[in-house]
Amino acid sequence: MRSTSTSSFPPTTGIRWFNVFILTATPAVAIYGLLTKPCRRDTLLFSAAYYVFTMLGITAGYHRLWSHRSYKGSQPLQVFLLSGGASAVQGSCYWWARAHRSHHRYTDTDLDPYNAKRGLLWTHLGWMVFRSAVRSGAADITDLRRDALVQFQHRHYFLWATVFGYLLPAVVPGALWGDWAGGVCFSAALRLTIAHHSTFCINSLAHHLGSAPYDDARTPRDHLLSALLTMGEGYHNFHHQFPMDYRNAFYWYQYDPTKWFIAVCAWVGCAGNLRVFPGNEIKKGVLAMKLKELKREQDGLIWPKSVEELPVVDWEQFREESKRKQLMLVSGFIHDVSSFLDEHPGGRLHLTTYTGKDASAAFFGGVYNHSNAAHNLLSTLRVGILSGGLEVVPEHAIPPAQRMLITETKAPIYPQSSLSSL
Repeated sequence: MRSTSTSSFPPTTGIRWFNVFILTATPAVAIYGLLTKPCRRDTLLFSAAYYVFTMLGITAGYHRLWSHRSYKGSQPLQVFLLSGGASAVQGSCYWWARAHRSHHRYTDTDLDPYNAKRGLLWTHLGWMVFRSAVRSGAADITDLRRDALVQFQHRHYFLWATVFGYLLPAVVPGALWGDWAGGVCFSAALRLTIAHHSTFCINSLAHHLGSAPYDDARTPRDHLLSALLTMGEGYHNFHHQFPMDYRNAFYWYQYDPTKWFIAVCAWVGCAGNLRVFPGNEIKKGVLAMKLKELKREQDGLIWPKSVEELPVVDWEQFREESKRKQLMLVSGFIHDVSSFLDEHPGGRLHLTTYTGKDASAAFFGGVYNHSNAAHNLLSTLRVGILSGGLEVVPEHAIPPAQRMLITETKAPIYPQSSLSSL
């Protein structure tokens, strides 16, 4: 979890009082209603439905449709989503999408308006309530400038926000079943307060909590809690790697109701051109992170010295050193098993019997065919390499015919060194 204090804030030059008013007055009305007004079932159900309408306006509309162009929507669907986005009272779609494109282009830098490296508080609220020298980096918004509906909502945003954010959710319970207080306090204020902080979690919590299964170079993270709070936007590591994908959740079992909503819209014919990133490339990202994790685990283990680090000694040196240490030869490598005598499952005798000798045949099944774990452990006990790799038999013990053959095909001579320095 990164900083939750204000120490990482950029220098501030003032306060955005209008935003402060919205973000304090709305929850104040909601709290007043919770403390003093009864919660009618009809009003709560309507509030929940209107909350979904509000969140889809942001997630399926402002975010996936207009910020990332991850699918195309019919005009009725666009009007529905622009109205839902306005009901969230978070600015016009034009302003929201422009800032979000900048966030993706300059993630975690000073040109990112909600830079996660400035801390959880800055990304959740600070960037909206404090004036500072921070400016969003340039982003291509040509399509947004040419979008007639987006521009219409932008020009009349405050009217849209007032109607869909406050009046409509208050009037419906009041006019239809006489619950004016519930409409104002719950459908309007409480619903909006929850929607605000749920959406803010996309910029804050989704950059601080969870895992990075696709890439860990930047702060976005995947977490179920973030997904639950944001209508499926919590698989943020995936989203920042594949932003044009209409899905935030790649796997079918992951919680992403916004993805399901878009898919249903496509099924009924009011959405199309649903864009998905090639599955092969997604799997490459997953594999790269798994390999990276395996490399970290590998680097934390003790491995045998490389062959280049080991001294090369002849048979006589090996025999001489074996008088002072418990050395044995296996597959051309000299091993110091002194520290393992009392740990050997077969007892000390099996090791001491082969001190100063070639135990290759015994190790590979002559006495016991050792496991992979035994091979790994033995390799960490290497202290040298035997020149020629084989036991030297005294010349007088070799038959004359074989002695002549060996003389004609002598093995190359390796530089000699000592085991005593190890």
